[in-house]
Formats: sequence, C-alpha cells, structure tokens
Amino acid sequence: MLELSILGFLAEEPLHGYELKERIKALQGHVRPVSDGALYPAISRLVAAEKLTQHTEEGASAAPRRVLSLTEAGRADLMERLRRPKQVEITDQVRFNTVLAFLRHLPDRREQAAVLRRRLEFLEEPSSFFYRDGTPVRAEEPDDLFRQGMLRVARATGQAERAWLEEAIAELDPQPS
Repeated sequence: MLELSILGFLAEEPLHGYELKERIKALQGHVRPVSDGALYPAISRLVAAEKLTQHTEEGASAAPRRVLSLTEAGRADLMERLRRPKQVEITDQVRFNTVLAFLRHLPDRREQAAVLRRRLEFLEEPSSFFYRDGTPVRAEEPDDLFRQGMLRVARATGQAERAWLEEAIAELDPQPS
C-alpha cells in the first residue's frame, strides 16, 4: 500500500520526500503510520525500477531537496494496481481507502465501477468481529455493552458504505456489463 500511495500522490504532482511522507501520513492517519525506514527504501525500489525519477532542487531555507516525479512506467504500474487491486486491498478498510483515494486516476469509468463492485460484493457477505459456533454474532446479541457498540457502529458504517457504493456504481456504469 505504501508503493500505491507513493505512485498515487506523484501522479498528481512531483513532490519532495517530506511532502510525500506528510500526505501519506494524512491519508493513513494514526492507524498505519509511515516511517522513514519504510518510505525511503520504497522510494529507492521505485527509482531503481524506473517508476520514479528524482532530481535535486534548492531548499527553501537550507539543504537541497530531492524531488520525485512519476515516469510512464510508474503511471502504468499505478493503473494496473488500481485496475486489479489485491483481495486484501478490497477487504481491508484502510487499504481500500488507499485504493479509493487514487481510483480517480483510472481513466475508464467501467473499470472504476468494477473495483467498487468487488468491495460491494465483499460487504454483502455476512461477517462480524465475533462468531458463535461459526455464525456471525449480530449487534443485538452480545451482553457486553462494548462489543455491542463495536457491532452497531460497524453495521451503520457498512450500511452507509454500501449505499454510497451503489450510488457510485450507478453513476459510473449505469448499464452494467
């Protein structure tokens, strides 16, 4: 997901490493913080794979900064990652939000809708944080106030997300294939 975030933000404009890190932190929030020990090796891998270029610019007050730009190979990689997200990128909420943040870069509206359909199909499967005898526990069932709260919030969030996905799919691809 870190590489997807790097490619996605650089598809919007060239950035220096610190700006890129701040944007990724804002996107992922406190849930999955990004460290320099993860970010800069990922950037180096993408530069080595010729998906990014870098050049040095004068810094605003002191040291020069390394500015990163997306190459055509990087743009092609981004499009492929958006067109065919891994299953975990569909099922994990934080990872899906990262895909969603950059899905607008995928030019084909039907391909955008196909990604949203995969998420909708996942959300329509019965699930829970808790199971009893292999069956998902519903929000009304636990005697535990806190588990009940988790399940009620998850249900409300899921309902809102499903409603938005249905609206977005209808707008992107009114005649599903």
